[in-house]
Amino acid sequence: MFAKPLRPRVRSGEINRSVRIWLTPRVRVGGRYPLLDGFIEVTRLQEIDLADVTDALAQETSFASREALMETARHGRGERVFLVDFVFVPGG
Repeated sequence: MFAKPLRPRVRSGEINRSVRIWLTPRVRVGGRYPLLDGFIEVTRLQEIDLADVTDALAQETSFASREALMETARHGRGERVFLVDFVFVPGG
């Protein structure tokens, strides 16, 4: 799920990728997950190294810095880093 302030930007297509830290993947390619008045459809899921999470990637995923991204992405006991590409699909 995306933080409330990010949801309109996800819906508009401005944000179309996210970094998540999980024990195991929580989404699958082709999977649809409800958001607002539509769905997030995952188009790519790639495991990456923590070193791949840079300030540039943070900005691409709507965060001001790597540190800000990591504060949001890191929750729970997860250690594996995933880059999730997606599209917003309107409709119910």
